[in-house]
Amino acid sequence: MATTTSNTPSGSKPAGTRGGSKPAGTRRSTSRRTTTARRTSASRSTPARRSTRATTTPIQPKTPVEQVQQVAERAVLVPVGASLLARDNLVSTVRELATKYRSRASLERELKRYERRGATARNRFERQVRRTRTRFERQLRQRRSLVQRTVKQNRRRLEREVRSVRKDLDKQSGMLGSRVEKLVTDAQKGLIG
Repeated sequence: MATTTSNTPSGSKPAGTRGGSKPAGTRRSTSRRTTTARRTSASRSTPARRSTRATTTPIQPKTPVEQVQQVAERAVLVPVGASLLARDNLVSTVRELATKYRSRASLERELKRYERRGATARNRFERQVRRTRTRFERQLRQRRSLVQRTVKQNRRRLEREVRSVRKDLDKQSGMLGSRVEKLVTDAQKGLIG
């Protein structure tokens, strides 16, 4: 599109124009050309849309032969498509690696990155091990102190019981001794008497 500029005294541009005003005849022909261009581009894209829709929407086979043919095509096309996708993924991975490790500086940069990540993982693992060990030691100390406390309590209780039984035995043996003496003295008095 050719645009013509006019020398307007104010230097302002009319609305809807780029660079100046256009004669009235030129505007009409430009609008016709634009409309025609829109129609042709729309008409060009419409068959493309139709063909895309036709290929993406599956048409149901009508006869058993067509059904078998469709299943056979699927059985062939699925592995072919899968292998092509795998090949594309492999090629893109190889390209990424080739661009990433093209120079020595980039290789060293990547190695340092891997080293940092490894150091981070090692530090995280060591922290986790220390936390686990601390928790285990704390639980072990708690259990040990609980067992020691229980043993002390049981020993005190046993010693208390032994003391009370000994006192009871001493009392009873003292009473028994006095009874025996009383019986002996009574028996001697009875024999003498």
